[in-house]
Amino acid sequence: MPKRLTNLHFFPRIRREEGGVVQVVVDLCQIMASAGHQVVLSTCDATDVPSAWKSSQHNPSIKQLAKSSFLESRLSHEGIHQFEQLLDGVDVVHFHTPWELSNLQLAAVVRKHEVPYIVSVHGMLDDYCMRQKRLKKRAFLTLGGRRLFSRATTVHFTAAAEKEQASPWIPGDYLPVVQACALDLEPYKSLPGPGPALAAFPQLATPQQKILFLSRLHPKKGVELLLEAVALLRDQNKNVELLIAGPGEADYVSRLKQIGVQLGLQDSTHFLGMVRGEIKLSLYELADVFVLPTHQENFGLVLPEALACGTPVVTTRGTDIWRELAEAGAMIVDNRPSELADAIAELLDDDQLRVRLGAQGRKYVRNWLAEDKVLAGYEQMYRDTIRRAVTR
Repeated sequence: MPKRLTNLHFFPRIRREEGGVVQVVVDLCQIMASAGHQVVLSTCDATDVPSAWKSSQHNPSIKQLAKSSFLESRLSHEGIHQFEQLLDGVDVVHFHTPWELSNLQLAAVVRKHEVPYIVSVHGMLDDYCMRQKRLKKRAFLTLGGRRLFSRATTVHFTAAAEKEQASPWIPGDYLPVVQACALDLEPYKSLPGPGPALAAFPQLATPQQKILFLSRLHPKKGVELLLEAVALLRDQNKNVELLIAGPGEADYVSRLKQIGVQLGLQDSTHFLGMVRGEIKLSLYELADVFVLPTHQENFGLVLPEALACGTPVVTTRGTDIWRELAEAGAMIVDNRPSELADAIAELLDDDQLRVRLGAQGRKYVRNWLAEDKVLAGYEQMYRDTIRRAVTR
């Protein structure tokens, strides 16, 4: 078994709007390459891949595959041939997300070359997800999705709660592995403080306590529930502001703003749009509490990000890592406005509690997602996959 692994990843679209999975895949490829493994990331859309990766001499390297001109979710014959050429000398292939016709095409190629492969589910078989577009998803599983899993050597889950929900949908004699996502913790070692956020958004320089939501604006994230919770806090004479950061479709953002007007929150709610880098970290630090009242989330990178910034967290069991978050000191509640309001109020009313939980969360994340620990977990998964494929 090779000490240095050559691993080939396929993720269909490296674009910011795909959400946290993009960062997860990019960070994983980077830590594997930093440990000396040879990493190739193949995709159909490399919009947001680090530009240095586009050099064939770089490790990780990127290979963009040609899509079908008839159906965007499939690869063309040229794209399949491009992928097949990458397989020479590859020890293991790692597919990210199951709902892709291209994965079915490429899994057949990988099987032909007798290369073991892994499928990361990334929350897409969670109970909430499987209730959305039910017929379409069941049809996909029937027509090939189950074969993708049943012939996989390994299926990767990011948390035990995800494994519990996804396992009933996955047939076959596969190796189940629970391994947390990679998160680059380097930016969190020396935090910028609230200054950059206040410079970018001077309207936030107020004495009010600040509640932060930071994520893609989508109905599953529960932003409407948070608006209602903030209205309840206002009725309790809490002097708070709600900061809503993240991209979203214009119609949905407009609807959220209208809900804010109906609840009388227009003067205390700020829609900040997409934030990145130092300003994002600074916003976490500016906030008194971070709230993600999600209906469904897999790893939800914003949650460990907030904890790594020392910001107390309120979230729900809708995130697959809720058990780990609870150990980190996050408050886990049902996604109902009254419960959200109660948890937020408890934190806002107790400065010492906020400080204690902030320190607890920061320490927990540094240990839980330490690069050497995460790297060792993925290396073990890859080597166990190779070993299992030989003995199967």
